[in-house]
Amino acid sequence: MARLNDNYLKLKAGYLFPEIGKRVREFTLANPDAKVIRLGIGDVTQPLVPTILKAFHEGVDDMGRVETFHGYGPEQGYDWLANTVIDKSFEPLGVELKTSEVFISDGSKCDTANILDIFDISNKVAICDPVYPVYNDTNVMVGRSGEADEHGYYEGLVYMPCTAENNFSPAYPTEKVDLIYLCYPNNPTGTVASKEQLAGWVDYALKNEAIILFDAAYEAFITEPGIPHSIYEIEGAKKCAIEFRSFSKTAGFTGVRCGLTVIPEELTATDAAGNQVSLNKLWNRRQGTKFNGVSYPVQKAAAAVYSDEGWAQVKEVVAYYLENARIIRENLVAAGIECYGGVNAPYIWLKTPEGMGSWEFFDKLLNECHVVGTPGSGFGPSGEGYFRLSAFGSKDNVEEAVRRIREKWGKE
Repeated sequence: MARLNDNYLKLKAGYLFPEIGKRVREFTLANPDAKVIRLGIGDVTQPLVPTILKAFHEGVDDMGRVETFHGYGPEQGYDWLANTVIDKSFEPLGVELKTSEVFISDGSKCDTANILDIFDISNKVAICDPVYPVYNDTNVMVGRSGEADEHGYYEGLVYMPCTAENNFSPAYPTEKVDLIYLCYPNNPTGTVASKEQLAGWVDYALKNEAIILFDAAYEAFITEPGIPHSIYEIEGAKKCAIEFRSFSKTAGFTGVRCGLTVIPEELTATDAAGNQVSLNKLWNRRQGTKFNGVSYPVQKAAAAVYSDEGWAQVKEVVAYYLENARIIRENLVAAGIECYGGVNAPYIWLKTPEGMGSWEFFDKLLNECHVVGTPGSGFGPSGEGYFRLSAFGSKDNVEEAVRRIREKWGKE
């Protein structure tokens, strides 16, 4: 009989968002007249902007003509999209990249998990706590951990607590680690890292021969000057960091699927004999074997994001979500609820009122306010007592949701 991967059995609960969906479905079936407002999962709600949609249609039309039809594309993505990303998104930051260092993919969620393919199972991994669940769960799935303890920490993984007490800025690991996941602007806390903080991590990685896996999926939401949009704005980062980016939240591609991973050619790791090996070449080999590339119409649409007209329209949508974040943050603070984030990110991280547990607050918010959020404990043990609200919704729904919350918990 076929043998399964026992590591999957170590996962003690269902993936966070399906569990939320299950509870919401049960509530709506029992309360069909309730108007439930969803501010939980970070899924966009505004449509693709006109310039992107036009390019998408043109790409589809190209597929209907012999002279412009495209079959298999390059697994790494078309050069014209990679070069557009470099010219429009990295060069303005003072970051120089080669076309061969940018790999177009179907999303950063996949890449932050699939990157583990090119690293040995013996590598010690450090992740922030709370954290985007994919980092933790995929390392468990590949067999890098033991069982979870009573707090939810998996044996063999190194957790870096991020709480109000340390301003949601993790301390450096006290034990030797090889891979370090960092996410800024952060999901779930909505906080950012300064240039000085990222420089500290780069110095740490270089001194300890570690590699930073830097998730910059929300960089388009940075509004404050001086906050880095890329790890490569830090000197030396090309020698110790891989960066992941996404079109999902930047341009509304959650249902379209396109992202990218940057692996500098100078970035290396050692093989069993101690030789330095290019990670760029290994990832290129991995993609060529396991991935067939992103569809041509999607890449056409992605390139349109960076046109002058397309970028202006995209920024309007980003500003729309950030205005929602402001409405949520300011109204919760007015209700006496402690909040973080929501300035450079589309997420508000709040301290649950009245000392409630994260899932207790989830159920109370759903049952009494008909509002859906995300329990902080679902992002890790240090998220217990916190809760995440997403700004990805309509302005009317956001205003109605915070009205209900203020009515329930307001201190006026």
